[in-house]
Amino acid sequence: MSETDSGPGRLQAAAIARVWRLLASRRLDILWRLSRWAGPLVYRVSRREREVTEINLAEVYPDCGDAERRDLARLSLTHSTATMLELGFAWIAEPARVEAAILEVHGRELLDEARAEGRGVIVLAPHFGNWEVLNFWLSSHFPFTAMYEPPKIAALDPVIRQGRERMGARLVPTNPRGVAALLKALKRSEAIGILPDQEPDWGSGVFAPFFGRLAYTATLLPKLVARTEARVVTGVARRLPGRGFAIHFLPADARVYSTDEARSAAGVNACVEAAIALEPAQYQWEYKRYRKVIQEQQGHPDHPSFRLY
Repeated sequence: MSETDSGPGRLQAAAIARVWRLLASRRLDILWRLSRWAGPLVYRVSRREREVTEINLAEVYPDCGDAERRDLARLSLTHSTATMLELGFAWIAEPARVEAAILEVHGRELLDEARAEGRGVIVLAPHFGNWEVLNFWLSSHFPFTAMYEPPKIAALDPVIRQGRERMGARLVPTNPRGVAALLKALKRSEAIGILPDQEPDWGSGVFAPFFGRLAYTATLLPKLVARTEARVVTGVARRLPGRGFAIHFLPADARVYSTDEARSAAGVNACVEAAIALEPAQYQWEYKRYRKVIQEQQGHPDHPSFRLY
C-alpha cells in the first residue's frame, strides 16, 4: 500500500477536502484578498517557485529589467495562489454561484460555428487564470471530454473527479484508451480539452519554439486533427480580481492544422503565447517548461543547472 493510500494519506486528503469546502463558501473578493497576502509570502519563502518563475520570465522577457521581472514574478505567484484557493469554489460551490461569477464570454461563436458545421472542437487550455472555471463553463454548455490523471493523494480522487464532472464533463485516462475516447467525442461533433503546455513523456513530443526558446511539446494535436478535421481554439478563464472571470476563446494559429508535427507544435506554442499576452501575470510561470531541453543539451539530472531547474 502506498503512503497516499494509507491512514496518513486519507487524513491528509480529508483535511484538504475540508479546506476546499470552507473556501467554497467564501466570496471571490475574500479569496483574492487572501491571495494578495499569501502570494508575496510564497514568493519569499518558496525558493523553488520563486526561482523557476524568475528563470522562465528571464527567458521569455529578456528585455525587461530585473525589478520589473521580480514584480511580475510576485504577481504571477499571487495569481497561482488565487487559483489554488479557488479550487473549492470551482468544484464545490453552488453551480449558480460559479455561473454568476463568469461575467464575460468572448469568442463563443468559434465553438458554435464549428459545431453548426458538424465539426468537433479541440480547446487548447493552457495553465492560465483558473482553468477549472473554464472546465466548468465548457461542460455546462457543451458535451465536453478531457483527459484526467488521478492525483498523487489517491483519497482525493473522488472529490476532484466529482468536482470536474459535476456539470457533465467526461474524464478519460491519459493513455491510448483516453485518446480513443477523445477521437470518438470529436467525431460526434463535441468539444474536448487538451493541456497544450504540459510537457509530455519522451517520445510523445517534439522540440518547438516557445517564446523563442525550444520547449518539448506534445504531438497529440495533429493526430487528432488529421483524423477528425476538428476546429482548434484556445480557451482560458481570465481572473477579474475580486469580481469573477472572463472566458476567452481565441482562434488558433494556422500552423496547428499542419500534418508536420514540428510545425503543428510550433503553432500550439504560439497559441499559448497568444493566451499569455492577455495578461502575462496570470500564467503559471512556476512550471518547468524548458526542463527537457536542459536534459537534452546538458545531460542528466546531476548537471548543476538541472538541480535548480
